[in-house]
Amino acid sequence: MQNGRFGKLFMQKINNNFWKNKKVFITGHTGFKGSWLTLWLSHLQAKIYGYALSPNTSPSLFEILNLENKITHQIADICDLKKLQTAINDFAPDIVFHLSAQSLVRYSYQNPIETYQTNVLGTANLLEAVRNYGKALATIVITSDKCYENVEKKSGYLEDDKMGGHDPYSNSKGCAELVVSAYAKSYFISNPQIGKVASVRAGNVIGGGDWSSNRLIPDLITNLVAKNNTIIRNPQAIRPWQNVIEPIYGYLLVAQYLCELKEQKTLLNWNFGPDLADHKNVYDVAKMVAEIWGGDNKIEIHEDKNNPHEANLLYLNCDKAKKDLGWQPKWRIEESIKNSVEWYKSFYHKNDDIVKLSLKTIQEYEKLF
Repeated sequence: MQNGRFGKLFMQKINNNFWKNKKVFITGHTGFKGSWLTLWLSHLQAKIYGYALSPNTSPSLFEILNLENKITHQIADICDLKKLQTAINDFAPDIVFHLSAQSLVRYSYQNPIETYQTNVLGTANLLEAVRNYGKALATIVITSDKCYENVEKKSGYLEDDKMGGHDPYSNSKGCAELVVSAYAKSYFISNPQIGKVASVRAGNVIGGGDWSSNRLIPDLITNLVAKNNTIIRNPQAIRPWQNVIEPIYGYLLVAQYLCELKEQKTLLNWNFGPDLADHKNVYDVAKMVAEIWGGDNKIEIHEDKNNPHEANLLYLNCDKAKKDLGWQPKWRIEESIKNSVEWYKSFYHKNDDIVKLSLKTIQEYEKLF
């Protein structure tokens, strides 16, 4: 697969034969996005080793999907380089996905040191362990759309725009990108024997199974279930909403791309986000969720000027991923929200086998390309 081969209207497929029996090491596999990635790779018959802390929410998607019995995994800290190195050396992976992170903006204001330790030192530890192992075909570091120095520009951030971040979380993701850049230039590009490395940046992800605090849809669902009104603090903030399946599909394509790339000659990074039409403000999304769920719950707006700083506009330009990888978003925001809300309805009302329903989500998405 070479740069520019795929046009914007071409949807590159995931190669099932490529993934069958591939040894894939995932950090952060017990989190929301990590659980969906683990489920998809298990569906593709990859051999998976997960390395992460215990799930930090209850309920937990990792536990709901019974992923512990589908993979080999270790509960450990990404900041423990010795344990991490031993796990990678013993498993001998072909591909590494790094998702371990402290991923909440508001939490980062309260716990900045933990945020920097996990997101910056943890990324350096992962890359150092991969470098010392020296046999991985591809390493994909997942950061965030918030890694950019946000000046709220309307044209969308490009992959070579300045890193930055106002709050500790966003800034830590910009720092993680700089760590990836330094390791790529110092080791991976000059020493192809240790494989290739890339970073990927995704916008706000939504989907069934997220119970993280201070996130719009999990907070809405919790209140809808409890029949409480929902309070939103920043109703006009515009976010790049996308179903969790969309960027994960992109991550899988990146891994295939890296493994087929003969030699890494430059930094490799891609944005994954929805098209501009699917950037909606918080209030509009909240209304859609409440309408699909049904009932008489109200959405209350309590704007607090003492709230920590959060960006009002964030938009990624994803032309590079469309050109290089043949990736493009397939679900409009209405479909993404409906899919997410129906998942939670099935979980709370016990309408369906939730594992089968989650696999069906992946299988239905696969039929689109």
